[in-house]
Amino acid sequence: MPLLILLRHGQSAWNLENRFTGTVDIDLSPLGIHEAEQAGKQLKQFPIDILYTSTLLRAVHTANIVLKVLEKNIPVTQNCALNERCYGDLQGLNKADTMIEYGVEQVHIWRRSYETAPPNGESLKNTCERVIPYFKEKIEPDLKNKNILIIAHGNSLRALIMYLESISPVAICNFNIATGIPRVYEFDVGMKLQHVYNVENINKI
Repeated sequence: MPLLILLRHGQSAWNLENRFTGTVDIDLSPLGIHEAEQAGKQLKQFPIDILYTSTLLRAVHTANIVLKVLEKNIPVTQNCALNERCYGDLQGLNKADTMIEYGVEQVHIWRRSYETAPPNGESLKNTCERVIPYFKEKIEPDLKNKNILIIAHGNSLRALIMYLESISPVAICNFNIATGIPRVYEFDVGMKLQHVYNVENINKI
C-alpha cells in the first residue's frame, strides 16, 4: 500500500521563544535537533522512496538529520510551495506581547482563522492555494507507486491535512500539529485513504 508521511520540523529557536516565525529562516533549537533525531528513528520502520521539504532552514535541517539517522540515499526535492505561511508584520514578535497589544481575540483570529490574514501576511486559505496545487501536480502522482515523506511546517501541513482528510475550513483551524511527530497516511491500490495515524501512537484513527 502506498504511504504518505507528513512531518513538522523539530522545534525552532523561535518556537522556543514563542515568536511568530513564518517565513523567517530560523534554525532548530537543541530540542528541535533531538526531535528530528527521534523522528528519524521512528521512520526507520517505513520504506521511504522520495523526500520533499520546504526551502526553509528548519525543515531542511530536520530532513538532513532524518536522512542521517535513516542511513539511506533518498532523493530530496525542496520547494517554496511547502514553506510556512507568512505572518507579515507579526514575524519576529512574541505571541504573548502581541496579545497584549492587539487583544487575545484578534491574535487568535490572525493565527487560526481560515480566511483572515495578519497584516501584510498570508491566511491559511492563501497557504492552501499554493500548497495543495503543488501537491496535486508534483507529489500526488508519485504516490501511486512510491512512498513519500514531506517535511514542512505547521500551516503548510495543516493545508495538506485539510485536503487529505476532507477537513472543513472551520475544523482545520483547531487542528494542532506537534513538532517532530510523523503522521502516516496509508492508501489502497486505488489511492483511497485507508488509515491515518501518528507514529508515536500506532492506534489507527
